[in-house]
Amino acid sequence: MPKMTDSDFGKFSKLIKEEFGIKMPPSKKTMLEARLQKRLRALGFSCHSQYCDFLFSPGGFERELASLIDVVTTNTTDFFREPKHFELLLSTVLPDLCQRNSRPVKVWSAGCSSGEEPYTLCMVLEEFAEKNPSFKYSLMATDISTDILRKAINAVYPMSKVDVVPMALKKKYLLKSKDRAKPLVRVVPALRNKVDFRRLNFMEPFPFKDQKDIIFCRNVVIYFDRATQYSLFKKFCSTLSKGGYLFIGHSESISGMELPVRQIAPTVYQKV
Repeated sequence: MPKMTDSDFGKFSKLIKEEFGIKMPPSKKTMLEARLQKRLRALGFSCHSQYCDFLFSPGGFERELASLIDVVTTNTTDFFREPKHFELLLSTVLPDLCQRNSRPVKVWSAGCSSGEEPYTLCMVLEEFAEKNPSFKYSLMATDISTDILRKAINAVYPMSKVDVVPMALKKKYLLKSKDRAKPLVRVVPALRNKVDFRRLNFMEPFPFKDQKDIIFCRNVVIYFDRATQYSLFKKFCSTLSKGGYLFIGHSESISGMELPVRQIAPTVYQKV
């Protein structure tokens, strides 16, 4: 198959930046070229130029949108990733919100990928609720990719993925496959039913009006340029309730950004 031309790459990167906010510098050309091969074969195209013409044809972009998102986004996630965040949640954040609020605490996992983060959050919230009977919560999880959201809703994971989950929580919240040949687990229905999964493109206005008390947006904005990161963090802050908490990834930073938050721990901020 012929190599992707610089002209076609320029069109792809401009479209991806405008539609998804994801920066695609020239250094990503080889990666994009390789990742698009499968789509070209599926659509019967012999070169990237044909795919480019299809994308920019009437109705082409709408039809191909979901598949293109899956090509350009990487969905790396784990249960209990960055464990100190969950420790802080139990020791400080939830007791504070529980004390201040009589209403249910609203939690948002933004950029939830295949579901490991929201299900980890759900386990932690359930454990806290057991010890604090007055505590109620709602949990929303969003991602731009419909394909990855299907996996999250299905909630089936290889056994190797749940090694980090404490044994007591494994027994309580995960079901082993009855087929011994398949080392898989599935999140129990009671936990699956607690998570409201929705598709969301961060570049569009947020479609909900209610304010969130906790937002986890970790290792998501690293794909955006600094200006896009800033405008996105501003949107998150305006969606956060007063005294609410924002958790970001350890490879991300809001330093130098004028935002209405104060740092309470590494990569954890409270709205002031």
